[in-house]
Amino acid sequence: MTQTTLPPVEKTQPVSSPRGTISDRSRAERKLGWLLAGPAFLVMLLVTAYPILQAVYYSLFSYRLTDPENRSFNGLENYWVVLSDPLWWQSVFITLVITVITVAVELVLGFGLALVMVKALRSIRPVVRAAILIPYAVITVVSAFAWQFAFNINTGFVNSWFAWLPGVDATTDWFGGTGTSLFVICLAEIWKTTPFISLLLLAGLAQVPEVLQEAAKVDGATRWQRMARVTIPNMKAAIMVALLFRTLDAFRVFDSIYIMTAGANGTESVSFLAYRQTIARVEIGLGSAVSVLLFLAVVLIAFLFIKGFKVDLAQARGER
Repeated sequence: MTQTTLPPVEKTQPVSSPRGTISDRSRAERKLGWLLAGPAFLVMLLVTAYPILQAVYYSLFSYRLTDPENRSFNGLENYWVVLSDPLWWQSVFITLVITVITVAVELVLGFGLALVMVKALRSIRPVVRAAILIPYAVITVVSAFAWQFAFNINTGFVNSWFAWLPGVDATTDWFGGTGTSLFVICLAEIWKTTPFISLLLLAGLAQVPEVLQEAAKVDGATRWQRMARVTIPNMKAAIMVALLFRTLDAFRVFDSIYIMTAGANGTESVSFLAYRQTIARVEIGLGSAVSVLLFLAVVLIAFLFIKGFKVDLAQARGER
């Protein structure tokens, strides 16, 4: 009995697009994306561009709203006044403290909640996700009022519930000092926005190929090794997006400070400083200068994140 075999066939390499170019499919997807998102992008550009340009224009004038007749052009003098004032640097420091603390804690808690939502039983998974996302659905002002009520020395219940902790008793005034005030503000921000980060990280977890997890498990990798060598590296793009969005949002913190302390006890953020100069003191020129500096700081943060993480989002989603 003889065996018949097919003649050897010369193997050819798959045809791919030259380096630095994109395929026709990717080009079509990009065109469709612009067609779908283009109108919304133009509307957002018009809505945001006008206030920014107006703030830049007003920042070049000595302009007080209650005395519009004496408005005069003074160039960059408003920026010099702001940058040479210790109050500006104190506000920047407070803003950075709130941003670093809240974003770091939210990243850890959000990642843990994302793992809980992934590992939850299929039958209760929708309930778990809904329960975790409830705080994010609460309006920020309502959340700030709730935390302010809970920690208030007269109406709050925190002092009575946690009197067993060292340094906490019925006379503890949480909003009487800078440290304790920032502690409550950070707690409110963490409770409110941790679900946002967990939602973004959940999307990143869903993109980690299960075959890589199985291969690492076969190779004898422990749970922590799989987390460090497989899960987190494949979530780099999702982690960058979560950190970037949340950092930009935290750097513009205003609502919680306005409700809880109104900027007292050295808790004034950059956004609150811009509000106080523009609205409370009606110094349109100085307030616009603070707003422009805040905008530039946000742009710088976004640039540093994108350059620091070195993530190609097009490659992360599989585009070649």
